[in-house]
Amino acid sequence: MDRNTLKEMVKGTIVTTPTPFDDDLKLDLSRTREITQWWVEQGLGTNISPLKVTAAGGECAALTDEEWLQVIKTTVDAAGSDAIITCGLKTRSTVHTIEDAKKAQDAGVVALQIDLPFYNHPNQDDYVRFFSDISDAIDIGIMIYNTHWFGAPSITAETLLRLSDAEHVFAVKWNTPTLEEYSRMKDFSHIFNVINNGGDPIDCHKMGGIGYKTWSATAYPQHDLDLWKALDECRYEDAQNLLDNQSLLMKGRDKSNLKSGGYRHLKACMTAMGQDVGQPRLPTLPLDEEEISELKQILRKMKWL
Repeated sequence: MDRNTLKEMVKGTIVTTPTPFDDDLKLDLSRTREITQWWVEQGLGTNISPLKVTAAGGECAALTDEEWLQVIKTTVDAAGSDAIITCGLKTRSTVHTIEDAKKAQDAGVVALQIDLPFYNHPNQDDYVRFFSDISDAIDIGIMIYNTHWFGAPSITAETLLRLSDAEHVFAVKWNTPTLEEYSRMKDFSHIFNVINNGGDPIDCHKMGGIGYKTWSATAYPQHDLDLWKALDECRYEDAQNLLDNQSLLMKGRDKSNLKSGGYRHLKACMTAMGQDVGQPRLPTLPLDEEEISELKQILRKMKWL
């Protein structure tokens, strides 16, 4: 696939999905199939709401290599041939990342989310080599995840421009240490799809961004479908109203993180909305009954419940 095709296939609200586990914290593929079909029925898995499995929010780091591939294959099969499925990869060397990328490609995903190779203490030249080599080896898309908070230098606008010839690099999940650096997206948003990650999705859209990542859509899809529609139509006041309402949920997430980190809030929100997908794997703690009760109160105030 060429870059322009990929840019049309993956944009809008990028939906990070949780990985279902059973009561023994083992992979629950039956539930994976069931919940994937529900997401598709609710309008997710399209080119403006692609599902992103086995990312950090899907506890990729807690999955074995075999489990990682099982989740991808099960999701692709359950979603159907018309659905848009992307996946996250574990952070590895160039050779091993290419091996994983080819496995995901063969399983039917259309694009990959690939972190900066932070374990290798890279520089900007390393980024160009890393992503170019992967692009040359595969036929599906690459969304660069600018994971600078893991200790690697943030990928720069200049480096991204150097990657313009890497045909399968079509998007960047954009977060930077400073607002000044964030605004540099205007230098490359005409080349790559810029997906907001942690900044203001309205500001991102005004500067040429074409999407944002979400975890809440897996529990209540309509909110994010409405939010993207408002952004796409430049109805920024409507978009802000939706974001203001969602801020209650974000405050609940911040409180949750004081007890335990990870992505416990993602699975907790699913449980509170009646779509249980199990608990997170340790060391992340599950939300207890009191926390779930508080979360339900928040969701009622938001009129999601």
